[in-house]
Amino acid sequence: MVTARAYAADSATSPLVPTTIERREVGPRDVLIEIAFAGICHSDIHTIRGEWGTVPYPLTVGHEIVGIVAEVGSEVSAHAAGDRVGVGCLVNSCRSCANCLAGEEQYCLNGGVGTYGDVDRDGTITQGGYSSHVVVDEHFVVRVPDGLDLAAAAPLLCAGITTYSPLRHWKAGPGTRVAVIGLGGLGHMAVKLAASLGAEVTVLSQTLAKEDDGKRLGATAYYATSDPETFEKLVDSFDLIINTVSATLDATAYLSLLALDGTMVNLGAPPEPFAVPMFALAARRRSFSASGIGGIRETQEMLDYCAEHGIASDIEVISADQVNEAWERVLASDVRYRFVIDIATL
Repeated sequence: MVTARAYAADSATSPLVPTTIERREVGPRDVLIEIAFAGICHSDIHTIRGEWGTVPYPLTVGHEIVGIVAEVGSEVSAHAAGDRVGVGCLVNSCRSCANCLAGEEQYCLNGGVGTYGDVDRDGTITQGGYSSHVVVDEHFVVRVPDGLDLAAAAPLLCAGITTYSPLRHWKAGPGTRVAVIGLGGLGHMAVKLAASLGAEVTVLSQTLAKEDDGKRLGATAYYATSDPETFEKLVDSFDLIINTVSATLDATAYLSLLALDGTMVNLGAPPEPFAVPMFALAARRRSFSASGIGGIRETQEMLDYCAEHGIASDIEVISADQVNEAWERVLASDVRYRFVIDIATL
């Protein structure tokens, strides 16, 4: 077994505290990664606080992982000791169903294995990246190009791919009008990526407090959703709306902003279900959809694309002992735009 230093929570109400966790021995197709940086995703907080279901405490979270390969198994061919690599939200899947064979492991028909809080192939509970080391099957390890700063690349393993995948799927590019709801961890990546793809990008945020940031990141317009006139001005304006917030929204109001055949894609996980009225969809043959993360192939594509175009997350690097404070700041939306833990400080 591999003993790793980590931060974990013992309950939904307890803080994260230093501990040690056990990783499985490096098998023939496994990669042992010495973690350098781990991003803090809002999903980590939702999970630990029990907002998305039963949690197998104690649990170490974190699925935005980058580091250096320390050891590889005897049958590993894709990675070698010393490589810069990353691990996102998945660490296993059946790899035999139609979706896995199509490179869409995130939609595994037999259920993928999440990076933390899930049951791994050996029956143990997966533990995440707020730790010094992780052992992962080589198929789920991606290469981090040399052109990407390692710390700023960490959030790409979740926030990056979660926004890149729907932008690619719904063909954002020159001539398309894209609106991004929310300018947070996911939202700021959606703006950067959509703008780089050539789309005309508008940010829809509660206030205009981050307008300068939005335009710096690539948006050409910025509107406050707290202003009722926004929804009057922007009726029929967008081909694609990327919703990055985990809040229940007025679906009728936002769907009215879509042009003919436009699509609203939900990336957040609101606590209450949306009420989506048929008349709002039928009025312009609009669609309401949702998207998860991307598959491993697409995640590598996204990293290569970001390296080629000089795109990374805007980050604030913190030491491990600041993680509980950082979580409170995430809940207060007091981060621009992603916290990344320096794992060397564990």
